Amino acid sequence: MKTSDFNFDLPEELLAEHPSEHRDEARLMVLDRKTQTIEHKLFKDVVDYFDEKDLFIFNNTKVFPARLYGNKEKTGAKIEVFLLRELDKETRVWDVLVDPARKIRIGNKLFFTEDESLVAEVIDNTTSRGRTLRFLYDGPYEEFRAKLKELGETPLPKYIKRDVEPEDAERYQTIYAKVEGAVAAPTAGLHFSRHLMKRLEIKGIDFAEVTLHVGLGTFNPIEVEDLSKHKMESEEIFIDEKNAAIINKAVEENRRVCAVGTTTMRTLETSVSSNKKISAFHGWTNKFIFPPHDFGVANCMITNFHTPKSTLMMMIAAFAGKDFVMHAYEEAVKEKYKFYSYGDAMLIL
Repeated sequence: MKTSDFNFDLPEELLAEHPSEHRDEARLMVLDRKTQTIEHKLFKDVVDYFDEKDLFIFNNTKVFPARLYGNKEKTGAKIEVFLLRELDKETRVWDVLVDPARKIRIGNKLFFTEDESLVAEVIDNTTSRGRTLRFLYDGPYEEFRAKLKELGETPLPKYIKRDVEPEDAERYQTIYAKVEGAVAAPTAGLHFSRHLMKRLEIKGIDFAEVTLHVGLGTFNPIEVEDLSKHKMESEEIFIDEKNAAIINKAVEENRRVCAVGTTTMRTLETSVSSNKKISAFHGWTNKFIFPPHDFGVANCMITNFHTPKSTLMMMIAAFAGKDFVMHAYEEAVKEKYKFYSYGDAMLIL
């Protein structure tokens, strides 16, 4: 498989700048792998495709306000700092991306508040992800994290050209988000409303949760033509005993097991054993799923519409079949479905 096999023309106006008015009223394209048919629905119709004891598996990661703006010492230049990963809690050292990167060197200080209560110093610029900063803050750790949250902005993807709006803090977060640590939302889950969750529950559908803290690596472009040479960036995942047991029971009983989103699917495929059992797991995954791939747990999935030549689109092609997915994407463009983080959804049965 080559990267160019996953190219298609995506008109810019189909990139969703705003979420749908109501979470569960985004459009839903339903792909049936057995019959190779496509239906056009609304997301709230997803409930019609499932029965009692079927299982939905959600990624319960929570996005933190990862985008900060500081001023460089002496020049006062405005610098965007995107928090990627906390490396050391004690010393408050973080991996970050800075923009414009060319202006930031080791030893530079950045000021985030008028009173200079939060300052960061660049201590390394050799990481593949950008820079390493040490935050200087005179107060306990909880206070420091509260300060980051207060100063931070919802980290909307760069393709969204508008300013962050107050509603983004809520809409760029799933309603079941619990475990803070993501710098991007697991976007398939954004379509679930409280009302829809209640309807699924009333129908007798079971829920399980896993955690994958989405990093920006998910969106990194592939710079090689040979897919086997692409390296995914590692992301942290957790599955506990209780949720592993719920998932294994549904698989044993041949229920419909639906992975909500590519991040959930990557978590499951990382931790499944050769006998198709999920074990409790805490670690890191850099698993890159592209065709052909034999999926061990989920037999259906929900996902958004992804950009051309993205690793996310390749996973969908591995699950639903490349030709069927390319045909569905052609249809999506023709029918003006919205793509990417705030876009519409696809259910693959």
